[in-house]
Amino acid sequence: MESEKSPIRATGRRKSAVASVRLSPGAGTITINGRTIENYFPVASLRNFVQQPLTITNSNSRFDVKARLNGGGPTGQAGALRHGIARALVNFDQSLREVLKNSGFLTRDSRIRERKKPGQPGARKRFQFSKR
Repeated sequence: MESEKSPIRATGRRKSAVASVRLSPGAGTITINGRTIENYFPVASLRNFVQQPLTITNSNSRFDVKARLNGGGPTGQAGALRHGIARALVNFDQSLREVLKNSGFLTRDSRIRERKKPGQPGARKRFQFSKR
């Protein structure tokens, strides 16, 4: 365990989104790019998704979370933030690793957008076939 004064830092990623997370002892506020979580993620399901690592480890009111999010869309950013929070919790306390690992929060979701192929309108879509 690190000292209680210095913030714990971690990085989370999903799709093309990157989250830099700072965890510090506090009342449980989550600030993203200078905005509250309610303001940044207006959809309740994304807020719950982000808070899963804190909820499963009973750390909701133990830490303040400050995060910088870049790239991607709302779902990718929420996944990156969840990954970053889980990694920061493990950096704080190694005993939480087993719980977070079994829940799948430490695994980076490697699914990314497939590139568009040349001569096609999309990654998988083909132009309409014409026999004559």
